[in-house]
Amino acid sequence: MKPYFCDLHIHSCLSPCGDDDMTPANIAGMASLNGLEIVALTDHNSSKNCPAFFAQAKRAGIIPIPGMELTTAEDIHVVCLFRTLEDAMDFDAYVSAHRPLIPNKPEIFGHQIIRDENDEIAGEEPYLLLNAADLSLEDAYREVTKRNGAVYPAHIDRPSNGIVSILGTFPPDPPFTAYELNDAASDEEYREKYPVIRPLARAVSSDAHYLWNISEASFSIPLDDEPYSSSLVRNRLIDYLSGKTKTPADQGG
Repeated sequence: MKPYFCDLHIHSCLSPCGDDDMTPANIAGMASLNGLEIVALTDHNSSKNCPAFFAQAKRAGIIPIPGMELTTAEDIHVVCLFRTLEDAMDFDAYVSAHRPLIPNKPEIFGHQIIRDENDEIAGEEPYLLLNAADLSLEDAYREVTKRNGAVYPAHIDRPSNGIVSILGTFPPDPPFTAYELNDAASDEEYREKYPVIRPLARAVSSDAHYLWNISEASFSIPLDDEPYSSSLVRNRLIDYLSGKTKTPADQGG
């Protein structure tokens, strides 16, 4: 087992609230400088910058995870992570068919820039990505797990779009296998208040929208990486977050 330092919730310039400097190359470069080894790109309701991020992460020596931060019909944010780009882009197409097609107003909400593998501008998403999809928590759980991915509530310790702040609790259904905190210091409080999360996998992520928000090497997950490959590590991480395996810390209680 090797501890891998990770940040599993980062927005690129595709997210309207993401800074235009959050290009795939800049994210990969900053993550490397910060000592991160695994990074997930999770733009709002879209995975369209994941192919570019994969190319840039490879150059920076970072293991990339393709993902999305989906806003459900309940206005709850959930992190959706996938094993392959193909699965992520298939989910992207599925979500695109369930988003309201409201034209973006860049002067108000910000640009939604799509980059290519060389970090050049390849286009711009015309429809606002901030609106909730017509997909429930149950729909999100079903569709991500159908694609063999991991799905869990984002930043449960924040008042904005967190599952606890909206529902007043952490529900037992759908049967999430993980949860995300924005502040690791809040874990004891939330585990005490909501016992249902105690056996679940935990992620502590930045939800970075600016380069300076990207985590430094502080949160890690021990993973079995033998025989090593980036694909194997990515699969081991998804296995852990989807409840298929446990880390030694989990096994010890």
